[in-house]
Amino acid sequence: SAEFDQKPDSLFFNDGQRRIDFVLVYEDESKNENRKKSVNKKQMRKRQAYESNLISNGLQLEATRSVLNEKLIFVKVHAPWEVLCTYAEVMHIKLPLKPNDLKTRDSAFNWFSRLLRVDENIIKPEQEFFTAPFEKARISDFYIQDKDIFFNPATRSRIVHFILSRVEYAVKDNVKKFGINRLLDSGIYKAAFPLHDSRFNRRLEDPNCPSERYLLYKEWAHPRSFYKLQPLDLVRKYYGEKIGIYFAWLGFYTHMLIMAAVVGLACFLYGYITKDNCTWSQEVCDPNIGGNIIMCPQCDHECTYWNLTITCESSKKLCIFDSFGTLVFAVFMGIWVTLFLEFWKRRQAELEYEWDTVEFLEQEEYIRPEYEARCTHVVTNEITQQEEHVPYTACGKCVRMTFGISAVLFWILLIIASVIGIIIYRLSVFFVFSAKLPRHINGTEAIQKYLTPQAATSVTASIISFIIIMILNIIYEKTDYENSLTMKMFLFQFVNYYSSCFYIAFFKGKFVGYPGDPVYWLGKYRNEECDPGGCLLELTTQLTIIMGGKAIWNNVQEVLLPWVKNLIGRCRSAARSEKTIPRWEQDYHLQPVGKLGLFYEYLEMVIQFGFVTLFVASFPLAPLLALVNNLLEIRVDAWKITTQFRRMVPQKAQDIGAWQPIMQGIAILAVVTNAMIIAFTSDMIPRLVYYWSFSVPPYGNHSNYTMKGYINNTLSVFNIADFKNGSKPVSLPWLGNQTTCRYRDFRYPPGHQHQYEHNIYYWHVIAAKLSFIIVMEHVIYCVKFIVSYVIPDVSQKTKSKIKREKYLTQTLLHENHLKVMKKNMGKIADRIWKGEDGTFRPKFD
Repeated sequence: SAEFDQKPDSLFFNDGQRRIDFVLVYEDESKNENRKKSVNKKQMRKRQAYESNLISNGLQLEATRSVLNEKLIFVKVHAPWEVLCTYAEVMHIKLPLKPNDLKTRDSAFNWFSRLLRVDENIIKPEQEFFTAPFEKARISDFYIQDKDIFFNPATRSRIVHFILSRVEYAVKDNVKKFGINRLLDSGIYKAAFPLHDSRFNRRLEDPNCPSERYLLYKEWAHPRSFYKLQPLDLVRKYYGEKIGIYFAWLGFYTHMLIMAAVVGLACFLYGYITKDNCTWSQEVCDPNIGGNIIMCPQCDHECTYWNLTITCESSKKLCIFDSFGTLVFAVFMGIWVTLFLEFWKRRQAELEYEWDTVEFLEQEEYIRPEYEARCTHVVTNEITQQEEHVPYTACGKCVRMTFGISAVLFWILLIIASVIGIIIYRLSVFFVFSAKLPRHINGTEAIQKYLTPQAATSVTASIISFIIIMILNIIYEKTDYENSLTMKMFLFQFVNYYSSCFYIAFFKGKFVGYPGDPVYWLGKYRNEECDPGGCLLELTTQLTIIMGGKAIWNNVQEVLLPWVKNLIGRCRSAARSEKTIPRWEQDYHLQPVGKLGLFYEYLEMVIQFGFVTLFVASFPLAPLLALVNNLLEIRVDAWKITTQFRRMVPQKAQDIGAWQPIMQGIAILAVVTNAMIIAFTSDMIPRLVYYWSFSVPPYGNHSNYTMKGYINNTLSVFNIADFKNGSKPVSLPWLGNQTTCRYRDFRYPPGHQHQYEHNIYYWHVIAAKLSFIIVMEHVIYCVKFIVSYVIPDVSQKTKSKIKREKYLTQTLLHENHLKVMKKNMGKIADRIWKGEDGTFRPKFD
């Protein structure tokens, strides 16, 4: 045990020479009086065996007692040069051979990006090298100017974590128990983490220490840097490629959103400017047209007749979103999402080259220690005929898969049940609102303009839906390893977030029957109807509440919770301000990083990507909201991992993993959903059919194509006398001699030989809707295919760089050996020629 040397920012052992590569924290068993002595002894034996095995593997340890809590012991871990070299070869880590002399050409836009880049005098560009997997036998080939900096701190921590994850601490029933993660789970160690290199808000005085954490905070995580480009090379160097690729993807996605946000805002403004020219909305608000239209009750008994002008304000809002600009924007977004995915593949290929992960999958990906620990069953490999260890037998695997699938199905059924519950809430509350809110024909109350029963039901149901979504998320987020989780968790989130939107877009108001023969849920609840203008505005409301609420909730959760926890921790340590605290103890009091790392950050952004693409036809401002949120999200995530959390263990990553095919699936589905929203949720197709076919003879009375008369033409007539006793509303005195009411549908009027059956307008509209979906899908899919074909996944420039580097690396690696061989062969030839070996001496006649 070593005493603290009173150097609060030191990153070295007490000798000032050996660098601290990792820190382990445990509670001194001799001072723990809350647990049984037998438990303490058992834990101490495991810990001592583990630390002894660490030393046997070449690591060096130094223990120091906590300054603030005498029960805590900090074990500092150092990896000597020989250990680093050995495991760098085992892990196939690529290390520098020689400086990269390939010249890079500046793009035409370089002058503009230079204005947004971090000042190169503050964060100096990283020197580029040709690299190759490390081999101790070829150590002389590598670019080693200083052994202390050949392995950077991130690589050192990664190697040490590799060792920590594979050293055993006990053997039970001939099964080895090993790995720091299991020791953490069992409470033998309280924490294990690499050190931050400095305080985030103060640069170290030592000029040899780069204070990279301070630079990241100042130039990346600080709110005033929101407009700057991210220093991705430094992020990658400090946190590793896995963190770097996340922020590279998030930054690229945000930049691509700028174009979508501009076009979406333009479409919104087009709808806003032209809303006063919306003929069908004018007819709804016209007291001589809409004011004379009496609508049928939308629920049984308590609901009464109502005047169409009550929906005047909602019809004006609907004109903003249900316009020709929406169609243009939906087509644009179908192409935009393809451009985004294709250009991201190119950007990802560039990063693979720049960050040396091109051949990562073949060389550096190794089996997880958690998986190795479960490999207790022996099977014979059919190909090699050798014995291999696997975690489950064939029967065990089937049982596990069955339980896994059953669990996912259970949660999905639970979500569906919650959606059904919200639908029943809508039906019940609409009944109450219809009875309570004023609905007089000639009423002019201000509340009627904005708080209609439909609006009140929609807003309250959307808020309740959002609350249920967040509760189910919190419950479900108790799960397993990242790779096995991605598809399973996304499937759950997909159903959880989007189910209510799919219901409003494609089911609400579609199966309602007509006033004389309504359709009932469970034989009791009458199906919901849409406003005369359709359900598009309600879908827009739902999206706004869920997207906005989710963004606010996530940012509060990501910023406020870690900050409050750290604040509470600082308040508990009242003596902190009076004592000098070492670097490792300062980091210990930060928040631990979860096992899944940035999984939930990816999930949050991919769910947002779904909102931006799947339902964008109903809400063109979605990309703008996403853009604003992401500008904040980048800095929030950066601030969080730089200031509030312990340093993450650096990890390699070649790409964004399973999220890429998930986004490709969303992109394909988005074309279908937007085509169906325009066809079935909006009123665009019925309006076009009326304009081109039913406003003029033989079906219409107008001499020119027009939208006049659209509202009257699209509201069917119902005879009040035909109400069934079960749904007949209470007769009101002000109704007078009114014998009919109107409802939203395309049916023949009473007295017709096919009364209340669908009329010819209905079949024209259905044919037009199906034709529109087929044409729009085929056009967009065709364009998507052409774009995907034209834009290669790897640019020619990057391909040339990769080939050039491979060639130069191979030449460099073999050149020295050829020189050595030639030199040795030359010596042998000289010896032979000089006759030192009589066996091969040449003879002359």
